[in-house]
Amino acid sequence: METTTHIGGGGRIVLPAEFRRALDVQVGDEVILRLDKDEVRVSSRAAAIRRAQEIVRRHVPAARRLSDEVVAERHEEAFRE
Repeated sequence: METTTHIGGGGRIVLPAEFRRALDVQVGDEVILRLDKDEVRVSSRAAAIRRAQEIVRRHVPAARRLSDEVVAERHEEAFRE
């Protein structure tokens, strides 16, 4: 999908409705902008979270729960204090 748009006042760029639908974002939602060499990439927060989870899963087995490990570490630290 590709289109053109204009830069408006204050540097604003309007995302056309078809792009907002494809990203599943609504007016007022936060999006993430990433400058990648000479391109700006726009992602929804949900897409960024999915991407991060995919990266973690490549390095951490699905059966391992990192959140449980962090909680256990915090309990150990609190016990030592």
